[in-house]
Amino acid sequence: MLEVRSKRKPRNAPVLLLIAICLTASIACRVNAATEDWPQWRGPRGDGSSIETHIPTHWSDHDNIAWKTPIPGVGHSSPIVVGDRVFLTTAVESTHQRLLICLSRLDGHILWQRQVMTAPLEQKNSLNSYASATPCSDGRRVWVSFFEQPRIEVVSYDLNGSEIWRVSPGTFSSIHGFCSSPILYHGMLILNCDQDAPASIVALDQNTGRERYRIDRPKRTRSYCTPTIFNVGGQTQMVLSGSKSVASYDPDTGKQLWLIDGPTEQYVASIVMTDGIMFMTGGFPEHHLMGIDPTGRGNITHSSKIVWHNKKDHRAVSYVPSPVAGGHWFFLVSDDGLGTCWEARTGRQMWKQSLSDHQSASGVVADGNVYFTSDAGETTVFRASPKFELVAKNPLNEQVRASPAISHGQIFIRTWSNLYCIGRNPN
Repeated sequence: MLEVRSKRKPRNAPVLLLIAICLTASIACRVNAATEDWPQWRGPRGDGSSIETHIPTHWSDHDNIAWKTPIPGVGHSSPIVVGDRVFLTTAVESTHQRLLICLSRLDGHILWQRQVMTAPLEQKNSLNSYASATPCSDGRRVWVSFFEQPRIEVVSYDLNGSEIWRVSPGTFSSIHGFCSSPILYHGMLILNCDQDAPASIVALDQNTGRERYRIDRPKRTRSYCTPTIFNVGGQTQMVLSGSKSVASYDPDTGKQLWLIDGPTEQYVASIVMTDGIMFMTGGFPEHHLMGIDPTGRGNITHSSKIVWHNKKDHRAVSYVPSPVAGGHWFFLVSDDGLGTCWEARTGRQMWKQSLSDHQSASGVVADGNVYFTSDAGETTVFRASPKFELVAKNPLNEQVRASPAISHGQIFIRTWSNLYCIGRNPN
């Protein structure tokens, strides 16, 4: 009897099997929904935010490191992550080579590298590099931008490193060098070409490189702000500061929606948004913090759409590092390493805290925490809260200029010599 019962299948076995399959699929869907690629400068939303949870908060140069890979050459560009691949650019100054490198996200080994171009080293600021533009990818292709005097070059590759197309959107002129990162939008590759010459924002077709539209930037002043795209009351806006203005455009057509004159000449940091307020920090030679209601149209310089404007707290202003938004607050670190928190709707400063001696990398925010990585390679992690709550200080003991990427439960930090993957591989 026992032997017969052990061989007999339960009458509800098919139902149990179906339930098990559904539960497995449901768990898999939840796991997949909790992870996302980091496909361009400052991630999938262009604002340094990640929807992932259980992101590492504690590490050192030897603790909680999944892998570390030496990277040839030098570059300030950030890594991007697409599936099981990591891409970044670099410049080998001794040979004048500009490279695109593809690494395995799983173990860090280099899968391939391509010589995008070999060109004389251009004039640049000492704080810039010859590979400062971050690549971008749609999961099937990857795009890079470099400067080959006197022209900008944009090149498209497939994920195996085969070149698809190569175009130049025009010439470029700036004593500080080149560092414009392309972004993706609805089948287009959009590149800010603010410069000390006829300047524009150019949209290229992702498949062919053909120009879709060109936005004239009449002030013709060098700036390095990567545009950010937001949904504002059902209207998609592409917003950036630069060239003596803060401006919003329809990214589908390039039509200008609104404009703020000034408030200064040059900008680097990108714009972020929360609670219906956009946050601008900049720049040079004057320093400004500004909260903007983006629902206006036309020239809103002297309108109530400027919700608040701080021109006094010069030490808190960031020129290079981009801020992040979390909850009802904006979080910012200045170039001199001073961290601050601002209430989005009022511009009220909630706290001020010294985080480092100097800062170039932009911040990221994930799972209720803000991450700011200093030039010395130490990442300060604190709660995204109106009260300063330190979580950890994590040293890598290497110089860092690139901003972190977050993907698949891990953090990717590019130092002057290596690419670090922080946090054990969850897959």
